Amino acid sequence: MKKLGILAGVASLAVTTMLLASGARSADDAKLEELKAQGFARVAIANEPPYTAVAADGKVSGAAPDVARVIFKRLGVKDIVASISEYGAMIPGLQAGRFDVVTAGLMMKPERCASVAYSEPVLCDAEAFLVRKGNPKHLMTYEDIGKDSSATIGGPGGGLQAKYALKAGVPSDRFIVVPDGQSGLKMVQDGRIDVYTLPILSINDLVKKANDPNLEVVAPVQGMPVSCDGAAFKKGDEALRDAFDVELAKMKKSGEFAKIIEPYGFSAKAAMSTTREKLCASAQ
Repeated sequence: MKKLGILAGVASLAVTTMLLASGARSADDAKLEELKAQGFARVAIANEPPYTAVAADGKVSGAAPDVARVIFKRLGVKDIVASISEYGAMIPGLQAGRFDVVTAGLMMKPERCASVAYSEPVLCDAEAFLVRKGNPKHLMTYEDIGKDSSATIGGPGGGLQAKYALKAGVPSDRFIVVPDGQSGLKMVQDGRIDVYTLPILSINDLVKKANDPNLEVVAPVQGMPVSCDGAAFKKGDEALRDAFDVELAKMKKSGEFAKIIEPYGFSAKAAMSTTREKLCASAQ
């Protein structure tokens, strides 16, 4: 009798565990059903071409939203609705439920991977400096800026660039948080900062649109790693992230992924040459 009681207890525990797991899975799966019923996914973007952009009519474009729009449509979510956010506010906004996903060039790094559920890599790029013609202070690296006590650098708040600068010895009072690319470009033109830093494609897009012969680009910045982003989901929404990954993998295999992102200047090969696991484990 005692043995039967033990076996019954084990069976009961197993059933309870299965029910709990099933309940957690159902709660997780419910996010996609919620988005289907809603008809759209709320995405956070930075309005930083070519990663993301918002046209005058409000239409969202850019490499990251274009990929996300196709995937969500295939998951049964008709469209995406974007909110512009500073990088430093994206993860808190996601965690607070203001966004369903971040599709904004939010590069993977270990501390971010601990806070959000990233998809597999989508867009990869390296760092660039925007300087005045001739690069008067010869600033080729973040370390060069740190060593020159008169040099100032601007970049997005909450981005990797601030981390790179501080790690290279640039004091926090010489790293100027700039709200957007156009402001950064104007500050370089006006001599209010010596360097504005963003990924190469973003800087090149700014320079092309400015058409100013008094500007120059330093790229890639020496000693800086290639970084990749992914779509970032709230912890607890892993089932939605996994469904997103399934469709992303199909697009990469079929060549559709390359057709979407390469006209923007990104390399599909670069995104397919690494994984979320590798990027989340590497210190950048």
